[in-house]
Amino acid sequence: MTAPTPPVPFGDTPHTRCAFYRRVCDLPARIDPPELGRITVRADHIAALVMPSALGHAVHTDLQHCHRHDAGPATGPVLAHPRSGRWTFLIRPDLPDDTALFTEMFRLDITITRPGATLALPSPTDRGVHFRRWIHLPHNPFRPSGHTVLDSLRACTARTGWLRTPTTGPRP
Repeated sequence: MTAPTPPVPFGDTPHTRCAFYRRVCDLPARIDPPELGRITVRADHIAALVMPSALGHAVHTDLQHCHRHDAGPATGPVLAHPRSGRWTFLIRPDLPDDTALFTEMFRLDITITRPGATLALPSPTDRGVHFRRWIHLPHNPFRPSGHTVLDSLRACTARTGWLRTPTTGPRP
């Protein structure tokens, strides 16, 4: 189980949370639409991997505990979407636009954001635990390489045999 989410500095209004995301985390966040207080970020100098929460939990644990990456901290910002049962890992936009990678991720029920996509971040106007929440709150501009998260993801799926889409047809 992950530790409780620490409070976000700068107060807890959409404007102060957006300022925190911008100044401390280097996330180009904005409030859209202003009347709802939803905070979004455009995937230009960031990217994301969105996956089922069970797999996300395994990858998060692997990134925290397996120091085979030898590149310093490997866990970056991770958020949960409890209503859809998905986790989002914010990463550097360094993954190739590759059909084989897309196919591999599709079979695992994982989405790689494309440049220009809009990502919603946790906001103080999110009501209750059924909306977005931080699993690993960003506290600086660090985001891991997409390759680092993919390595961890592949290690986790190899250990568990996780596969959303069967590769063989039905048995007679």
